[in-house]
Amino acid sequence: MNTSTTFPRFIAAGEALTDLIRGDGDAWHAKVGGATWNVARVMAKLGIPSAFAGAVSRDCFGDELVEASRAAGLDLRFLQQNAHSPLLAVVHQTNPPAYFFVGDDSADLHFDPAQLPAGWLSRDIWLHFGGISLARPRLANTLLQLARDARAIGAKISFDPNFRVLMNEDYDPVLREMAQLADVIKVSDEDLRGLFRTDDEAAAFATLRSWNPQALYLYTRGAAGASLYHGDAHWQQTPPQMKVVDTVGAGDASMGGLIWSLMQHPQADGATHLRHAVAAGSLACTRAGANPPEAAELCELYKVLSATLLQTG
Repeated sequence: MNTSTTFPRFIAAGEALTDLIRGDGDAWHAKVGGATWNVARVMAKLGIPSAFAGAVSRDCFGDELVEASRAAGLDLRFLQQNAHSPLLAVVHQTNPPAYFFVGDDSADLHFDPAQLPAGWLSRDIWLHFGGISLARPRLANTLLQLARDARAIGAKISFDPNFRVLMNEDYDPVLREMAQLADVIKVSDEDLRGLFRTDDEAAAFATLRSWNPQALYLYTRGAAGASLYHGDAHWQQTPPQMKVVDTVGAGDASMGGLIWSLMQHPQADGATHLRHAVAAGSLACTRAGANPPEAAELCELYKVLSATLLQTG
């Protein structure tokens, strides 16, 4: 348990929400979620003292997110509850996915960094951003300032845009500034097509890298594997042959696996970090829902992948 003077090493700031998923007929199912919240859970499962910094509602939806955060071992000092409405993702069709968000003045928009524990922000932490939180102007302004403050004191910043339908032309300046602030950026092929509104993924990725050439980039392509880019060097890795249950949370797990590797093995090369990222994402696909791996199984699969890494560049 954290004391009043001990803070998490990893903090994800953004949205925690409830997915309302339509099943057969008129049946609806509620599931806790949120891209940034999921990454905080991944890091906690991997044994890193972690927190989610954001706000949820003071009702059945918010209470469930608080309890799920507690069960995940997150530091609850960073999770705020207020009397505003819940943020909901209404998934009215699953194949192919079709969804929209409900939350015009919802709790997440009222997140207040001034209410976080005094002295929490230091150069010794990782701070993660992404998801739809940065596509919601009021919250985006708050989070961008938080990222600027973190950059100013030398804290590490990771960023996974995680493209959603809210990210139109109005999101472009936020995308560019966050990319320029980040030390580590994860993006998928689907993200690139959506964020840059193009089918030319290579050109979109080149544009993204041009905004921050010094950053470390994790580029994932589903079953085709992933690549890691840093300066002029890059590494490629195909995933292992495993039975896929679903891909929910795989991207968040791979982001967590990469950050965990960077934190645990800061002197290692890109090959090592990429193996951990791919191992974490692959393990997430072997179980239903956003169910991240533990460090022991991550390390075991890492050993398997070690023999298949290809480095180029």
